Amino acid sequence: MPPTQHQKGAEFRALHDGEPFVIPNPWDAGSAKVLAGMGFKALASTSSGFAFTLGRPDGAATLDEVVEHAGALDRATSLPVSVDLENGYGPTAQDVARAIARVAGAGAVGASIEDYDPSEGIYPLEKAAERVAAAADAARGLDVPFTLTARAENHIRGNPDLDDTIARLQAYERAGADVLYAPGLRSGDEIRAVCDAVSKPVNVLAHRGLSRSAIVEAGGQRISVGGALTWVAVGALVAAAEQIRDHGDFSALVAPPQLREWLAAGG
Repeated sequence: MPPTQHQKGAEFRALHDGEPFVIPNPWDAGSAKVLAGMGFKALASTSSGFAFTLGRPDGAATLDEVVEHAGALDRATSLPVSVDLENGYGPTAQDVARAIARVAGAGAVGASIEDYDPSEGIYPLEKAAERVAAAADAARGLDVPFTLTARAENHIRGNPDLDDTIARLQAYERAGADVLYAPGLRSGDEIRAVCDAVSKPVNVLAHRGLSRSAIVEAGGQRISVGGALTWVAVGALVAAAEQIRDHGDFSALVAPPQLREWLAAGG
């Protein structure tokens, strides 16, 4: 029997209490199946990767579309799924709470909320913390374990102020977040400063300049890759298409031998 949503939620919670782990970011059901087949223990959606599948830039998907996407990822495998909810798809704390409830209704057992709006910029700290508190209340009101991640967007929104980032994450911890996340930290020292300043698990966004061991040594508990796997796939597509267009060379058109096995496994 496939695991229930309650079981997935409990399993996801338990991962944060165990050894540090990587949570990769699929962009559709097929990539979710591949990652599950490769042995990863949980999945997280990527707003930019999903928007790409719709032919749009990051931030251009609607909540209805994200909820449908969350359900597709959940059905694709038996793994726990956490959903990138960007800023909660609305200006108010009630909007954030609604977004949490809707993706949970689609099968997700976790979600992230960020403190940035494209039209407003980074929210004032008090407003941002109120939004996290509303998300935490909504998560606690569900009948399944649900892990809330709160994101401080400073470092990828032109304000790499580590002190402010830490103050924000501390406020989000007090507001009820289960996991804390500041995408864009560049070094082990920055990661360590964040991890030392909070008591909740910290998610770290991986990049080419950081190894898994460096992140773990600095205190990171969960490691995600954002939209990067999507861009790796797009890069492979472009490279193969360029060979075809420019040289009539079709040699890159080879599928991984395990593809049928991954797609048939269902999780």
